[in-house]
Amino acid sequence: MRTNISGPIWISAGEASGDIHAASLLTALREREPGLSALGMGGEALAAAGCELRFPMRLISLVGITEVLSGLPRILKLLGEVKRALLAARPRAVILIDCPDFHFRVARIAKKLGIPVYYYVSPQVWAWRSGRVEFLRRFTRRVLCILPFEKDFYAARGMDVDYVGHPLMDQIPLDELDAITPDPNLLGLLPGSRRKEIATLLPEFAGAALRLRKTLPDLRLALARAPGVDEAFLRQFLPPELPVTLYGPEERYRMMRQSRALLAASGTVTLEAALIGTPTVVAYRLSALSFAIGKAVVQVKYASLANLIMGREIFPEMLQDKASAPLLAEQLAPWLADGEAIAGARADLAGLRQKVGGPGAAARAAAIILSDLNAIAASQKEA
Repeated sequence: MRTNISGPIWISAGEASGDIHAASLLTALREREPGLSALGMGGEALAAAGCELRFPMRLISLVGITEVLSGLPRILKLLGEVKRALLAARPRAVILIDCPDFHFRVARIAKKLGIPVYYYVSPQVWAWRSGRVEFLRRFTRRVLCILPFEKDFYAARGMDVDYVGHPLMDQIPLDELDAITPDPNLLGLLPGSRRKEIATLLPEFAGAALRLRKTLPDLRLALARAPGVDEAFLRQFLPPELPVTLYGPEERYRMMRQSRALLAASGTVTLEAALIGTPTVVAYRLSALSFAIGKAVVQVKYASLANLIMGREIFPEMLQDKASAPLLAEQLAPWLADGEAIAGARADLAGLRQKVGGPGAAARAAAIILSDLNAIAASQKEA
């Protein structure tokens, strides 16, 4: 297929943080090219930014190796539908955001159809299966990275990529949040965005809170609801004797800043917490098989992005059996009871913003993508 230089952009995101990053990128693309149209896969944020959603991202909301395997027939059917949609729409580019288990297959489809592929928010090939660098070299035109150590990782493997900075620096209103004084009696809960991880972690989070309230009776709880997760689903995991105030997705940053400390599922939210400056205990559980396989192949020391960027454990990581109510409460107790302990934890976060870099990631990514597409268009006109 010859590249359709006047067609729409296909944007694909597969989970909550990617949906937000995709929305920011689409906004930046339209600022540079107001007539640009977009379609693809995503969630509420991408739809609100003006993308025509052909597929909801919940169709690929899977966690862990065994979970992906059980959903494989549905994924394969979806990939067939995506291929037919790409053939019908003939987009001038496909932009993929993270989610490599699904998006690598989309990249392969798009490449075979002659559609340029751009990967924004590089998949974490530095964590495991680093051989996937060769796949990205073959099937993408440009890889746009958002973590400061990624460019050196790719360079060491002979691939030039673009480091554009982290989009969270645009999305989090840090100046506004810095003016908020944390509530000394508020513990924030962030149990994740996928139903399975919420069902696994939130009962343990609630159990930890109940234990803490035995010695800290003034402790109050706040829970941030992820996009697409309804309140009734969350409430079923919260015991009635535990007073919890629920906040909508648009209020989560303020809740995170207001909290003395946070208990959070591993993911992008832990980096958000670090940038906001709130000490966080990170928790996660996978199936036993997924964890065993992951432990054997993962090549990095930490699960949390904040710890990876800083090169040390600034956030305690409670994984698998450690993600239990008693152990989570034990980790949080010093921060909630001791002023010096929480002050030291906050001071430990100093410097992370500087490592991540300044705002403008989406704008830089949009400029790189459109410049390359314009170069393709110019070469086709000359041919």
